Formats: sequence, C-alpha cells, structure tokens
Amino acid sequence: PIIIRLQHFLLENYLKTTIPLGLSSSLTAPGNNIHSGMKRGCALNYVLCAVCTATVFLTLGISVLYLHVPPSPRLSPTTILIWVHPFGVVAPLPDCWKQFQIHGCTITDDKHAYRQADAVIIHHRDICSGRKWIWMNHESPTHSPRLQKFDRVFNLTLSYRMDSDIYVPYGHLIPVVNGSGSLDQTTSLRRPSRLLAWVVSHWSASHARVSFYNELKRYVNIDVYGRAGKPLKKGREAVLELLRDYMFYLAMENSQHTDYITEKLWNAVRAGAIPVVLGPSRQNYERLLPPEAFIHVDDFPTVEELAQYLNKVMQNPDLMKHHLSWRQNYSVHQLVPWTRYTAKPVRW
Repeated sequence: PIIIRLQHFLLENYLKTTIPLGLSSSLTAPGNNIHSGMKRGCALNYVLCAVCTATVFLTLGISVLYLHVPPSPRLSPTTILIWVHPFGVVAPLPDCWKQFQIHGCTITDDKHAYRQADAVIIHHRDICSGRKWIWMNHESPTHSPRLQKFDRVFNLTLSYRMDSDIYVPYGHLIPVVNGSGSLDQTTSLRRPSRLLAWVVSHWSASHARVSFYNELKRYVNIDVYGRAGKPLKKGREAVLELLRDYMFYLAMENSQHTDYITEKLWNAVRAGAIPVVLGPSRQNYERLLPPEAFIHVDDFPTVEELAQYLNKVMQNPDLMKHHLSWRQNYSVHQLVPWTRYTAKPVRW
C-alpha cells in the first residue's frame, strides 16, 4: 500500500508541474477555438506526459524489486542493549513499535540481556579513557569460534597460553625443600588396585581421544566414568577420590593445541595416578612436569606397546617408583584464581 500511495503522490505532483492549469482547462472547454499550432503543442504535451507517466511507473515498479524486505519479526526478534545511557542521564527507553513501527524489536538497558542482544550500543563520550580491555579464554581454538573477529579489539590477553600477556595455567608445580612435598604424602597413602580409568563428559566420535580409546581398549581394560560411562558424583573431589584407586589415568584433551593442558592432567597428579596424556607434544608437557611424571601416547610406536608398558609398570615396583618419586620435591597448585595474575600487566 505504501508503494501505491507513493506512486499516486509522485504522479499527481508530476502532472501538476508538467501541464499548466490554464492549458488543461482550455483543452476541455466546449466550443473553444484553438489555433492548430496550439493543438499540436497540446498533443505533444499529452504524448510527453504519457511517456513520463509510464517512465515513473516503470521506475517505481523496478525499484520495488530491489527494496529490502525485512524478515518476519515473529521469526527474528531483535534485542538492542544500551550499555550506558548517554552522559549518564537515564531516560525512558522508546517502544520500537510506537516510535518506529518495528515489530519484534526490544530496546533495553538490562545488562542481563547481554547474551540475547543482537547489538550493543556504547556511547563514545561515556567510554572511560585509560581502561584496559582484557580478553580471557580457557578453551582451545577448536572450541573458540570467531577468534579472528577480535583481532586488535583488546589490549591484553589472559589464557592458558604461555605467550599470553597474563598467563593463567590450569595448574602448576611449586618446588619444595627437604623432600616434604604434599604430592609425596598423597602417593604414600594410596594403594592402587586397578589399572586404568578415564573420566569423560563430552563424547564425540570425531575426537582423536575417542579413536585412541577404541584402539587401546583392545589391549587393556579401561574403566570409563562420566556421561559416556559409569555414573560419577559431580565435583573435583569425587574425581580425585575415584582416581586414588587407579595406577593410571587417561588425561586426554578434546583437541590438540599448543599449551592446551587442562585439569585432566592435574586431577591425575593430585590424586597420585600416573597420567597417560594425549594433547600437545611431549616437549610441551615437559614445560609443566618432569619428564618421568607422565606417559605420552607418542612415546610408543604402537598402541599395543603402550598397553604392554602399562601392565609392566603395574607389576614392577621399580618402574612405579621411577614415575612417582619426583613427587616428593613438589606441591601442586591447581587453577589459582586468575585475578591474582592481572595486577602486574595492567600497570603497563
């Protein structure tokens, strides 16, 4: 309807400006004697008017084809979040329908709507200067989409990566003196009776760890817990209590990236189990642990040879000691609150 009204409006205004009022009336007055030249001029005006009118309608018709037709508001509601009211003056927010005749639109200043917002408006004058924006992430690139969109957006990075501005690992060792490491006390109290466990919450056939598990279980018994296995109580302490009954634990990451070594490794270390790791390279793990503190899946040419070695350690006290004696020299700190790491870089 608005296009039709626009067409009528344009045509009406065009005709008013093209045909003089006096000429228009003279053409229709009965018995009026008009010179033949005037008649030809009027006829020419009529032709031009008809051509221009057709051109107007044709142009409008073509333009309709290129008009942006917004999606159905019922199918795609839109939320606009006002992060800070301009100049700190809080004013009633407009109603999208009443002000702009837009269905399905919501304007809000409720920061709880951040996750649902399609756009966030930040007033330039209300952006404080001298404030650093810190990007924080504890997931691997595989599970962190759209990373490239944030290039040059933030001042600092905070993550498990050792080359981050603020390095926050999932855990780390602290050397102790006189062989009084808390990890050694954990080892002396445990008597593992079972060989190998794996706690997994996200099972995907596309993960390298699932393929590795399917191969390894052909040679050794693996007790699987979590959503993909036997039930397990929630919480880290439940995992630690479980692992104290096992000699080995499969600390396998859901994706393989530099420095991406998560709580899976540190749960095994804290519980006194020997971690069998699948993740980044052995050299990467050795930046966090002594080389004998873990077994890397790449240490053996075949999965079968790895399985044979696990059984061998289980039966050989000397090999067991080789993998556990380092613990008397360290204590472990797991995921120290990241806020403690921020003070120094923010002073830059």
